[in-house]
Amino acid sequence: MPVPSAEPILVDEIASPMGRIVIAARSGRLCALEFGRARVTRAMAVRYPRTRLVRARNPFGFSTRIRAYLAGDLAAVDRIPVDTGGTPFQQRVWQALRRIRAGRTRSYGALARALGHRAAARAVGAANGRNPVSIVVPCHRLVGGDASLTGYGGGLWRKRWLLHHEGADRVASRGGAGARSRAARSTGRRRSPR
Repeated sequence: MPVPSAEPILVDEIASPMGRIVIAARSGRLCALEFGRARVTRAMAVRYPRTRLVRARNPFGFSTRIRAYLAGDLAAVDRIPVDTGGTPFQQRVWQALRRIRAGRTRSYGALARALGHRAAARAVGAANGRNPVSIVVPCHRLVGGDASLTGYGGGLWRKRWLLHHEGADRVASRGGAGARSRAARSTGRRRSPR
């Protein structure tokens, strides 16, 4: 639901090995972290209509923390306060994502079961895909039930980079377009293209 506000949204850009990261913050909370200015601008226009976006250097110290994470201090983003918006279910998913430690992954199904919704793996995936604060709410740590890399709004190559950066190499080396199905692994053959 849109939140009208006279308070400006502070926007900063951070250079990274994954390309430009753009953050937006207000009231001491991170509202968006995306790979590209246009995505942040659109998201903030929907959530905060009639609110000005103002360029700011290191709003609330968040840019410094994200740079520290990128430099190897993986816990630097753990305590950044966020304003994600979203439905109550989405908020529960995003809170659960923040409890997955760096270097670890979890499947969509396992997270759904942990939330008490055994059959809600797809709903968890949908909520994961709507996460407005990637990296800080670590949606990249969710993987398929067979540990394959699945969708990531910033691109699978970024998901792979983030997991490698966090030391989850075993998972980061799997998945993507070349992932083999369970049936193919059990027979030793790849599925033929259709």
